[in-house]
Amino acid sequence: MVHGFEADAKLFASLAEIDAAAAARVKAGGCPHCGGKLDRADYPRKPGGDLGEARDAYAKRASFCCREEGCRRRATPPSLRFLGRKVYVSVLVVVASVVGRSIHLVGRGRRREVEGVPVRTVRRWLDWWSITFALSVFWKEAKGLLSPAVDEASLPGSLLARLGAPSAATLTRLLRLIAPVTTISVEARIAMPV
Repeated sequence: MVHGFEADAKLFASLAEIDAAAAARVKAGGCPHCGGKLDRADYPRKPGGDLGEARDAYAKRASFCCREEGCRRRATPPSLRFLGRKVYVSVLVVVASVVGRSIHLVGRGRRREVEGVPVRTVRRWLDWWSITFALSVFWKEAKGLLSPAVDEASLPGSLLARLGAPSAATLTRLLRLIAPVTTISVEARIAMPV
């Protein structure tokens, strides 16, 4: 259990299945640059966080490489398991960021970790949510679909609260919504969570 969210093997397995389906769609679509066939070229990952039985499903991130000579570009599908190149899994990035916003992360005698993640790392994530994510082209487009507006100063918590009560399903909806920010090699469309 991670701060009100059932972060169990079932959740991690379902995110792996969703990512596998996204990878299959990208492979079937061919190279986004030249239309050539794609070969498997996964990235090895050593994800941070306690994944339990699901650790093996998180050892690689699906990616493809164009087979055509002269192109050979990457096509990495959007992911619900990995938030870009961050070491920790996306579930932990979101949950620790939500918890980090609700407590004081500085000062004498304060926590050294939030949900098992060093406070220093959580502070970096909070900066990422406040600056990089909030100013991204993706977020400028996505926030226009949400009415009333989401409080950007308390991202990701305000977005998570907008999508529903704390649950694995709500967390999955949030990860589906922000999946386009997890890759730059494949144009991913905004998926409004249902």
